[in-house]
Amino acid sequence: MFDTDALRLLDAVARTGSFTAAAAELGYTQSAVSRRIASLERRAGGPLFARLARGVRLTPAGELLHRHARIVLNHLAKASDELAGIHGGYRGRLRLGAFATANVALVPGALRAFRREFPDVETVPVEAPSGGLLRRMREGGLDVAVVSDYPSGLPYDDEVEMIELAGDELLVALPGDHPLAAGDGVDLRELREETWLEAAPPGRRTMLGDACARAGFTPRATVRIAEWTGKFGFVAAGLGITLVPALAAWAVPDGIALRSLGEFAPRRTVSAALPRAPLPAARAFVRFLAEAVPAAPAGAAGGQPGR
Repeated sequence: MFDTDALRLLDAVARTGSFTAAAAELGYTQSAVSRRIASLERRAGGPLFARLARGVRLTPAGELLHRHARIVLNHLAKASDELAGIHGGYRGRLRLGAFATANVALVPGALRAFRREFPDVETVPVEAPSGGLLRRMREGGLDVAVVSDYPSGLPYDDEVEMIELAGDELLVALPGDHPLAAGDGVDLRELREETWLEAAPPGRRTMLGDACARAGFTPRATVRIAEWTGKFGFVAAGLGITLVPALAAWAVPDGIALRSLGEFAPRRTVSAALPRAPLPAARAFVRFLAEAVPAAPAGAAGGQPGR
């Protein structure tokens, strides 16, 4: 009912929000785009776009068709990549996803080594929460992803293969002159009166809340700071403390001490996810991820504060 060119045109208009911009992207005239969208709408049985004073917006029917179009186009792109790998070895494109803190050191280290060995593979990084990465993989939009099992675990899915990479301990970040910064570790119960910096809105389950509950208390006060740079600034100024995954320890600036919380330390499992029929390049990238894991700190930071 819908040919591939029509689906690509639908996707371009939906992404750009404009017939004119979609025409420029695909090399059509604006009038040609208008005619082809009108033809597509006749086949779909009704309007796919609401025409606005400036640009267009998907109708509910358009949103439905666009969602299916993206799945089809992703699968076609993956088929093209797999054919390139079969005929030319490790070539084509590798779409790789990761949650934010995996992109601090683990993924960049693996990617640098991968590119040295496979310079002809185009890598396309994507950052998103683990659930979103797995959803995107099921739709055919990712070839490999680095995911974690927090907060609700990683669901069993026979469409996705999970390969465990590492355990990731969360450390407490303290101002360098904090009384507890001098030791090798900190008992979480000693921090019950501290102000904590959190990214999650009130009421949402967090690793901090879970850890404090195990230690028998509720955090006295929390300040919502979403970005890591802001958290580090507040910690360095003595305005609060926060949790930092060991995978992200390399991003902590001077003047901040990282210490283990011992038995109360929150921990998560970091895994690589692959689709059921992975690209050879994706399987190779997992090998580089496994080799990069030892370079990520895993425990209390010693020596100078912030390192």
